[in-house]
Amino acid sequence: MFIVNVEGAVCRDDKWLIIKRSDKEEHAGGTLSLVGGKADIEGNTLEILERTVKRELYEEVGIEVKDNVTYVYSSSFIADDGCNVINVVFLCEYDRGTAYTKSPDEVEAVHWLTYEEIIYHPEAPQWTKESLKRAESVRKSRET
Repeated sequence: MFIVNVEGAVCRDDKWLIIKRSDKEEHAGGTLSLVGGKADIEGNTLEILERTVKRELYEEVGIEVKDNVTYVYSSSFIADDGCNVINVVFLCEYDRGTAYTKSPDEVEAVHWLTYEEIIYHPEAPQWTKESLKRAESVRKSRET
């Protein structure tokens, strides 16, 4: 069995929304990450992953994104507690709200950083950098 996790890559004015995960988090506490979380069981439903990424962005940092979210890529990993996780990243377009630490048990800090600031940041793990590289590629392809 897998846990399904989603993450939202949000870019606004050429800066990406990045959080520092709380040290209380079981997996990757204290690292830089995209905003995200686990899909809840909803029974028979459509667009559960898209709805989950929008919900997580609002619950954790208080922003809303536009309805159209774009699939970037998926991966799998084994969490620190041994659970198998499928992670799905979406490119999301900022709509409204001011990002802040709305859920301090999950988010220690909120930042808007440039692509380069994240790629070269010592607290950005490789998987966050990979997600950002792929999201940036999708974003640039949409601009052309």
